[in-house]
Amino acid sequence: MEARWIGFGEIEVDGVRYGHDVVIDGGAVRKRAKKPSKAFRGRYGHTPLSIAEAIPWGGTRLLVGTGAHGSLPVMPEVEAEAARRGIELVAVPTAQALALIDTLPPAEVHAVLHVTC
Repeated sequence: MEARWIGFGEIEVDGVRYGHDVVIDGGAVRKRAKKPSKAFRGRYGHTPLSIAEAIPWGGTRLLVGTGAHGSLPVMPEVEAEAARRGIELVAVPTAQALALIDTLPPAEVHAVLHVTC
């Protein structure tokens, strides 16, 4: 799967540019629906990745691109659910997550990618 960092607020996946957070589930790309996590914004100062979202749990590894500066908080409940499912959780700045995605076949890509902060 081809993935690259364009700049703050923009990424490209398989030739398509995105100016919003995305979820990749086995190669299928969709917009991240972060509304369920907005209730936790006050606690973190930023809308975190919470268990309330539609997280792509389908593989053995979940990549979380935490933004340009690594500011996306990942709630402990997400970490606990990944551990419960036996899924390796890799939370790194988005440019690093994209570099990892770029080496994987689409079916193996399960990711939540934050494009700002």
